[in-house]
Amino acid sequence: MNIPVVSSPINRVFVIVLDSAGVGFLPDAGEYGDSGGDLGANTLGHIGDAVGLTVPVMESLGLGHITPIRGVAPVASPRGAWGKAASRSKGKDTSTGHWEIAGVIMDKALPTFPKGIPPEIVQAFEARIGRKTLANSIASGTQIIEEYGEEHVRTGFPIVYTSADSVFQIAAHEEAVGLDLLYEWCHIAREMLDVGRVIARPFIGGPGNWQRTANRHDYSLQPPGTTILDRLSAAGQDVVSVGKISDIFAGRGVTASHPIKSNDEGIATTLRLAQTPGRGMVFTNLVDFDMKYGHRRDVVGYQQALQSFDAQLATLLSLLRDDELVIITADHGCDPIFKGTDHTREYIPVLVAGPRVVPGDLGVRASFGDIAATIAELLLNERDAGSFARDVVRL
Repeated sequence: MNIPVVSSPINRVFVIVLDSAGVGFLPDAGEYGDSGGDLGANTLGHIGDAVGLTVPVMESLGLGHITPIRGVAPVASPRGAWGKAASRSKGKDTSTGHWEIAGVIMDKALPTFPKGIPPEIVQAFEARIGRKTLANSIASGTQIIEEYGEEHVRTGFPIVYTSADSVFQIAAHEEAVGLDLLYEWCHIAREMLDVGRVIARPFIGGPGNWQRTANRHDYSLQPPGTTILDRLSAAGQDVVSVGKISDIFAGRGVTASHPIKSNDEGIATTLRLAQTPGRGMVFTNLVDFDMKYGHRRDVVGYQQALQSFDAQLATLLSLLRDDELVIITADHGCDPIFKGTDHTREYIPVLVAGPRVVPGDLGVRASFGDIAATIAELLLNERDAGSFARDVVRL
């Protein structure tokens, strides 16, 4: 039976990714080492257990109904729509999570280096850049700099490392080596490898005081399918990237990009964009949750960053026009309480708010891609499987 297409009253959607803010381990998390009865990964839940969480705006939208979080009540009459989404893709990395949010399911996980970067890859990369490399192992970014920083500055050899995700990371000192050469090395690695991302990790300082800078840059693979970004831009609508969204999608489908150096800058940029009318999608990634607090197991830092975002979310909600709404979500977990420092295989939250949003329970969505399906129905009048547009807006 054909379902009639009804014109949508929504002209612009803000999607804000709280990078790594998962809400409980998925049924298949054991395949990724992220489950274990009641001890399985739950990024927001465990932060609440450890230090409590005070986020009255997200609480009012229904966050407390998604997963138990100490300090966040399941309010009796939420003013938003709430739910959580499972991943159908293989993997738990940034690229896979964002691509699925945008409507592309990964049937095969992106390649990883569980035993460190293979010697044949290291040797080929060294031949291309004309110098040796350091580390070539699985490591935390801050720890690897502590271990190899002095030798790197002395020799000029790049520090190369990976993690449980599909990444090839290159760290270099901004003054001893320079950003231009670091970025050149990353371009070479991107040409050579089929990992999800090659990441430039610049740092400054000296022994005992090494500091990673905000000049990080991600070099992503192209998404292996058509995304909602592609569809919107092809239809002549705006697709505005805030943060590393453009990097994650290799620039494809993005009509304007606003790089940022912190969560606060990302939120400020999103608020500035909300002050003028528009049509299409504003896609914001707030990476500090993951990069500064999740991987570094900084529970208090993560808590404070969530509370800071929540305070500024109130301003965004006040700016939304009748033809706009916001979807707040995540791309994976990175539980700072759970074992290790890597991403965790978790459900992601789905919170929807705006003047026309009908409050209600969206349940457990079968895919992160239900977000893309919803945006397609709201902005393109194209009804894809999984859309919850008619649950959140009266069409």
